[in-house]
Amino acid sequence: MNQQHPSHAEPCPAAETSIYNLSIDDLKQSIRQLITEPDDSGTPFITHTGDEWLEIHDTQPESRELFGKLWFEHELCILFSDTNVGKSILAVQVGGSIAKGEGIAPFTPMAGKQRVLYFDFELSARQFGNRYVDEQKNRHYFGPDFVRSQLNTSIEVPAGFGNFEEYICFMIAHEVIAKQAKVVIIDNITYLRTETERAKDALPLMKQLKALKEKFGLSILALAHTPKRDRSQPITRNDLSGSKMLINFCDSAFSIGESYKDNNLRYLKQIKQRNTEEVYGERNVLVYQITKPGNFLHYAHIGTSSEWEHLKQRTDDDASELNQQIMELHTRGLTLRQIGTELHLSHTKVKRIIDEQKDNL
Repeated sequence: MNQQHPSHAEPCPAAETSIYNLSIDDLKQSIRQLITEPDDSGTPFITHTGDEWLEIHDTQPESRELFGKLWFEHELCILFSDTNVGKSILAVQVGGSIAKGEGIAPFTPMAGKQRVLYFDFELSARQFGNRYVDEQKNRHYFGPDFVRSQLNTSIEVPAGFGNFEEYICFMIAHEVIAKQAKVVIIDNITYLRTETERAKDALPLMKQLKALKEKFGLSILALAHTPKRDRSQPITRNDLSGSKMLINFCDSAFSIGESYKDNNLRYLKQIKQRNTEEVYGERNVLVYQITKPGNFLHYAHIGTSSEWEHLKQRTDDDASELNQQIMELHTRGLTLRQIGTELHLSHTKVKRIIDEQKDNL
């Protein structure tokens, strides 16, 4: 049987009432200026005494937990992993829990019920539905405060926009206002910028997302891909495409790792945090199983463990292959850091292996 739907909840209050009362022409102009000129305050610095900053601190809204210690209110948070690991599954689950004011184990709801706007650049309507409908056509109930937005692929970029990405960021802001959302999930930023691994391309994207967050008092979760990584090594910030620029501009970040000992297991690891201490580092990652009982594909919490329990154990053959790859790249003239970036190793480890291989000649 399908669940009974409760009456539609009142939309969340706007972050800035004046923005929501603008005429449509003024609204478009305001958004366009925000996207094309995100740093439009007129001065690069806002300066106060230390005591004045503490007074300002007292006026700022409290940042409550949206997804435990991994994502807080008013943060621009990045969730990243390799492709086909299950980022979208978790992101929808997190968004749905916030929209209902519910928690995801082991976390209890802290921030209360909020309207969520989920921009899905990955799945079609059918692909999305397959995850949340069972064989008897019973549908999972998300409730009125979880709103999903899918790209209209036939749309053309109107005159007045520099490129597709600028127009999409403009429309994201437009939809946030139209739906009066407080929480935004973008799945994923790779679609907004085709080359996020390059700093010059990542920087404008992060500036635009940060401007949206600050202008409208949003909490933003942006999903991102990692390049192919060595699953015998712990996940680090260097595994994120465009890691330096993306990590520098976000408030927090966490990653999903695929357990090598069980393909159904995933682990969540904190990568960056500003509102809390590190709780879920490599010695204490959160472990989940992806499951679909009935009509809801989701992460089911199992417990915590060391990240090392889920990493691939290197064999002698693996080590020999890695050494060969390093020496080939070294012969081609790549620097230690370039080799390390290519193979997801530290440059010091690369140097040690090269020195060892030369000693064995």
